[in-house]
Amino acid sequence: MPILGDLEHAVMDVLWARPAPTPVRDVHEELARGREIAYTTVMTVLDRLAKKGVVARELDGRAWLYRPARSRLDLYVATITDALEGLTEEERTEVLGRVSAASPVV
Repeated sequence: MPILGDLEHAVMDVLWARPAPTPVRDVHEELARGREIAYTTVMTVLDRLAKKGVVARELDGRAWLYRPARSRLDLYVATITDALEGLTEEERTEVLGRVSAASPVV
């Protein structure tokens, strides 16, 4: 699972907050409230996320509707698991121990 960039995370935050599949237009409107961003940029990001398997899409008439392919937690678990894959068991244990020590418990 590739690590997502800042814009990809912003797009995913919009989708995770919505209960139903969402058109590009709605994602763009949400993102445009806090930044200047082109509609085509959002469309491209959603297309790339679909190709990575991070979002699922379905055609509704002439518009694509997007939804997360997995939960936020599942995406992060997969990303971390992939990042730890090349390490020895000892190294994985050390990494996870350091993360636990550095993370405040809420």
